[in-house]
Amino acid sequence: MKKTKLTGLALVALVGAASAATVQDLGTTLTPLGGEKAGNSTHGIPDWNAEQVARPGWSYGKYRKDYFKYKDEKPVETIDAGNVDKFADNLTPGQVALIKQTKGYKMDIYPSHRYCSAPDFVVENTKKNPGVAKIGADGWSLAEAVVPGVPFPLPKNGTEAMYNSKMRYRGVGVDYKKVTTAVSPRKGSNEWIKAGSEQTIFFPWGIKGNTNLSTLPPVEYHTYFAYSQPTALAGQALDVTFFLNKPSSETFYYFPGQRRVRRMPAYAYDSPQIGFENQYTLDEPFVFNGTLDRFDWKLAGKKEIYVPYSSFGAYNFAAKFEDVAKDDFIAENARRYELHRVWVVEATVKSGSRHSAPKRTFYMDEDSWNLLAADDYDAQGKLWKHREGYLIPVYETGTCDVSAFSQYNLVEGRYVFDLQSAGAGKDISWIVDGKSNPRMKSNFYSADNLRSISER
Repeated sequence: MKKTKLTGLALVALVGAASAATVQDLGTTLTPLGGEKAGNSTHGIPDWNAEQVARPGWSYGKYRKDYFKYKDEKPVETIDAGNVDKFADNLTPGQVALIKQTKGYKMDIYPSHRYCSAPDFVVENTKKNPGVAKIGADGWSLAEAVVPGVPFPLPKNGTEAMYNSKMRYRGVGVDYKKVTTAVSPRKGSNEWIKAGSEQTIFFPWGIKGNTNLSTLPPVEYHTYFAYSQPTALAGQALDVTFFLNKPSSETFYYFPGQRRVRRMPAYAYDSPQIGFENQYTLDEPFVFNGTLDRFDWKLAGKKEIYVPYSSFGAYNFAAKFEDVAKDDFIAENARRYELHRVWVVEATVKSGSRHSAPKRTFYMDEDSWNLLAADDYDAQGKLWKHREGYLIPVYETGTCDVSAFSQYNLVEGRYVFDLQSAGAGKDISWIVDGKSNPRMKSNFYSADNLRSISER
């Protein structure tokens, strides 16, 4: 497979070209959500055509990959420690480091497909957003948009691009009947951290139709989860609300030993999540999570990168967990990579703010606005963590989404695997109509309700 190289000048030129696009280009030279329709045939990237990739017969409870149009494709290339330098121009620094330092780690490369789209009402709302959607006077909050829809299909800066990812249509909610938040063993040990829980996410702005965001509560999403294992976490539960205009989330945490709910005012940003040995912070789920206020966000341009695409293996609820999550990395056959154009967004911690990873680079799919990869750097400027998000087509919503993701601590040699259904016995469910679901109501995510359902 041929590889390509984009210089810094090329990246700047691509930003300029995107800025020159107009709303009339949406659906013509651009995809309905703002990507470039034209591919790059020289490098094997096809034109976008929003083809139907779900074969007939799928219903919830059936393995999604079995109904995927390209399920029988074979890799066209494998990248490993022996040839990684040849492909480095199309990999992130974190990918290169992971391959070089992790024995046995490989990336199987498949033919590229560009099928990600959205329902008609999301497309129509996206067309309305240029000139309507706006960032708040503080420079980082989202003040207005027509939802559900992409707020800034013609992004002018990194903040706008990040909100496109945050506000991508995922239905009204996501339900995890059973999920294992896992941290791999320390070097020299075989002891995993495996925290089992149920979890629900609710997007108040995701209801079908068209609504001005300013008429709704300024909430990105609510989430509830309750731990069932290990013993140290069993019975603990929490509600978290992430806002679009407040610099911190609101967290209520139930501790069964005390039989009380506590408000956790500092449980956000790079705060370590309880129970995971400082391997997992609050702003790392979904490749990035939480508010944008602590960073300056630069839209550096586009680049062609080998990224996870159609990676159904991370969602194989019928598999054994240990067949998907190996001691040092996610199994090769559970990961699938394709060459895609991605937006490159560089985040630098603001003057006067602090963060354990003061510099981060994010790689965002141009067709779906999902974050597919990220590299974090420590205070000394050294590469520290690499994350990758496993994109799949979601048959319920008609979109593509990243839920499952892994994060590799390149310094300590451990990794996190979360928001997946591998080995769970039950699939993740994307909810498009939550009218009869009590968890698709904002009043479910309150301290009083948390106490009530936790003490039953």
